[in-house]
Parts: sequence; structure tokens; C-alpha cells
Amino acid sequence: MPGVAQLYQSGDWKAEKHVPVIECPDTVTAGDLFDVKVSLGREIAHPNTTEHHIRWIQLFFKPDGDKFSYQIGHFEFTAHGESVQGPNTGPVYTHHSVVTCFKTSKPGTLYATSYCNIHGFWESSKNIQVK
Repeated sequence: MPGVAQLYQSGDWKAEKHVPVIECPDTVTAGDLFDVKVSLGREIAHPNTTEHHIRWIQLFFKPDGDKFSYQIGHFEFTAHGESVQGPNTGPVYTHHSVVTCFKTSKPGTLYATSYCNIHGFWESSKNIQVK
């Protein structure tokens, strides 16, 4: 029976608008808070319409040597121009970008996942060193 990992797609975010882009320092100081930005469509814009949008981004951290990862956050984007007048007529559009902050005492890997309502699940990762 296939696992959930087989549902996720990945690629180079410079050529694929669905891949989450993780922006943060490559090396952080143990125990100090640092910002992490996760977005989509940095090089190639992703649509943000009622019919085609990013629904959510999740961010996880897996410390080196640990069996399990830790969820840093789940960020939903729920306004895509919907309105009682019809699709793409509303005044509010959320954007598929988030900045969060956390600290770690161990090096490891950040994993970002996202969901496009048409093209499914996407993922990317970035290694973090600790000094």
C-alpha cells in the first residue's frame, strides 16, 4: 500500500511555481530565535484566484539524529476573491507567503509542504547548521 510521501511532488522552485521556497540563515546560533520565510512562486508567479490557489503551507523541523520531526506551523490561506457576486469579485485575497520564528539547539532539516487546490501536494527542504 503506497504511503502519503508518494503524494508529494518536488522540483526546483526556480522552474516550478508550486515548490515552497524556504528562506532563512544556513547557520544559526543554538537557542537564538530566527526568522523563516516560506513562500511560493518566487520566480514564476502562482495564480491566486478562486479557481486556482494555494490553500496552505506547513513547516516542520527534523533535528539530526532524531526519529521524529516537529511541526513549526500550519498556515492557511482562505480568501481568494470569493464573494456572493461570484468568483474573483471579492475584495480580499490572501497571499501564499508566511514568516515565522523559532529556535533550535540542534542542527537539522526544515521541510516545507504546500497544497495547490488543482495540482496537489508539494515539498522542499533546507538544512540548518547550529553553532
